[in-house]
Amino acid sequence: MDSVTPADASQLLVDYSTALSIKAPATGDAYVRAVRQFLMWLATKPGQSDGFHPDQLTRTAVELYLTYLEQQGTSVAHRARVKAAISSFATFLIEEQGWLRRNPTRGIVIPAQALLAPRELSDDQRYVLRTLVERDGSLRSAALFALGYWAGCRVSDVSWLRLADTHLTRSTGWIRAGHKGIKMRDLDLAAPARQALVAYLADERTQALAAGLSFERLYVFTSQRQERLTEAGIHHWLRALKAQATKAQWDLIHDITYHDLRHDFAHRARAAGWSLEAVAYYLGHVTNKGTPAIQTTVRYTQVSREQVKALLKQLPG
Repeated sequence: MDSVTPADASQLLVDYSTALSIKAPATGDAYVRAVRQFLMWLATKPGQSDGFHPDQLTRTAVELYLTYLEQQGTSVAHRARVKAAISSFATFLIEEQGWLRRNPTRGIVIPAQALLAPRELSDDQRYVLRTLVERDGSLRSAALFALGYWAGCRVSDVSWLRLADTHLTRSTGWIRAGHKGIKMRDLDLAAPARQALVAYLADERTQALAAGLSFERLYVFTSQRQERLTEAGIHHWLRALKAQATKAQWDLIHDITYHDLRHDFAHRARAAGWSLEAVAYYLGHVTNKGTPAIQTTVRYTQVSREQVKALLKQLPG
């Protein structure tokens, strides 16, 4: 089989994008982006120096790429979407190009995420994380942390947050979070989240003007490679932040994820007297009819065995 050169691979993605025109535009864009990232990873492997070989789109390649994504901290849902995109691309190579005989994703199973009890951080864990952010000294780090810890944002909420959906003053502030239909919601920000975001954006604007550039961007958080900081990029940021911990600190926070910040926000909100309905509304736990999904919020804030054990000591006789 002849090698497909990098230029041909680029054209192949254009042709693949055209073949996806029957899908929703957002889905098509996501599939092409996922396949492009997969091919970039594949190009770093042995045997790819002279271009993309369709016959090297193997089950082994797909399995190792999904393992790589898992090691990067991506969610089960994200890896499932990537697998679906690669499967769609393989079908395109089979049906439209005649370059493959079988779909290499067939039979690959992505284990379901273990349904663990939502996490409530200890006071020591909160202290360590906040100390690491302060010691890091980056306004960007402070803003990323604040949106999870002080606003209960999803990783995707932060990754897709647009500058046009960010409304801030020195005394008030709110954002429009989310990026998929009903998950969009307006969030008033607590002072720590608002202040961190104001400081970060003001610094970004100052740096842009000092460099003679216009502060025009679509997303609040950008990266060197893309116009927005991806979900994987946020997970990478948190890993890098935790890597600055001492041995004693690391033992406390090594397995904390960005989503744990959201869980902990829910616990702290309940402890502050928020109703389940209020927490559900703020976190975006809603049904298809737009009403609070209380059951989801109950799972977020469910008590632990240790908490119940402590309550038993307070049981009146």
